[in-house]
Amino acid sequence: MLRRGPFRDGAFRSPLHEPRTTVVLGRWLGAAMLICFLTGLFSHLLQDPPPWLAGWLPSRPAQGYRVTQGLHVISGLAAIPLLGAKLWTVYPRLFEWPPARSVLHALERLGIAVLVAATLLELFTGLLNTLQWYPWPFPFRQTHFWLGWLAVGGLLVHVAVKAPLIARNWWRSGPALAQRRAFLGAVGAAVGVVTLTTAGQSVPWLRPLDLLAPRRPDVGPQRLPVNRTAAQAGTQSTPPDWQLRVDGPRPYRLTLAELMELPQHEAELPISCVEGWSASARWSGVRVADLLARAGAHAGSAVKVTSLEAAGPYRIMEMPAQYASDPLTLLALRVNGEVLDADHGFPARIIAPNRPGVLQTKWVARLEVL
Repeated sequence: MLRRGPFRDGAFRSPLHEPRTTVVLGRWLGAAMLICFLTGLFSHLLQDPPPWLAGWLPSRPAQGYRVTQGLHVISGLAAIPLLGAKLWTVYPRLFEWPPARSVLHALERLGIAVLVAATLLELFTGLLNTLQWYPWPFPFRQTHFWLGWLAVGGLLVHVAVKAPLIARNWWRSGPALAQRRAFLGAVGAAVGVVTLTTAGQSVPWLRPLDLLAPRRPDVGPQRLPVNRTAAQAGTQSTPPDWQLRVDGPRPYRLTLAELMELPQHEAELPISCVEGWSASARWSGVRVADLLARAGAHAGSAVKVTSLEAAGPYRIMEMPAQYASDPLTLLALRVNGEVLDADHGFPARIIAPNRPGVLQTKWVARLEVL
């Protein structure tokens, strides 16, 4: 059945189904996947660090997560047209007959099947994550993380198996093929268009070209995007008797008016989310380190932050000591000179350098010295 129609012998006539074109595209795709994997690994470790690593994560540079997560999404989107083009150059080999000529050949083809399936699913779920659309029953973040390992592992095995072929075609050894040059130029142009029209959601100087990105960093209450609204969190109305509770050796409580009377500090910091968008703002409020010191915390204490939210995976957040003691880490009460909007965490929220947006806890109710 596979020997008929488009799968019959001789059905693939393009001269571009050849190793040199595949190797060139493979280099580009491999670079994009490597950047995507390493930045994704960094993002995962920031969000869910193992206990032995939590104390070593840096709070600087302040824009670090913005840069790495922006690169993660940019390289992931660029990989989509690259993967499509590379699969096009090799797909005739996917229908070779017989499908397996030996045990080693069968294992090689099985490895390619795993690599292609994992990479397609990784890029597909990542793309839908930028749209905040999750039409599947499994958790996105954990699945995306392990698919990344599967794809990179499959890629390394594939490169090892194909190393002799790659080496023979790494450099152009014959006359330039006009069709190849045109094809690679078209693929490069497609990647450039995708990048230039989406990267503006995390690269400020590309914002005027931000035509296809799912989010605009300047759209939302107080000119900042919102992922989880107060209505979704059930925090539209702050309790009239709201007080910040700070637990430590000397526990205490403060009303919003009392917080406003404490020394206020400002910090220019971005909100950066896993979907790839980021936006800077001028935040002002009380240093978390000052609040913890008032509670009797010793230097180098970590802190547990609890939100007014009734439920949610990030209702409780633990902040390692290096973030809690950083002078840029604030219990923010204002943004860009205005009292926080409910969707941005009124009456108080955390803003810290080099942290994923989901860990910048909104609607803070309690700080607990650890």
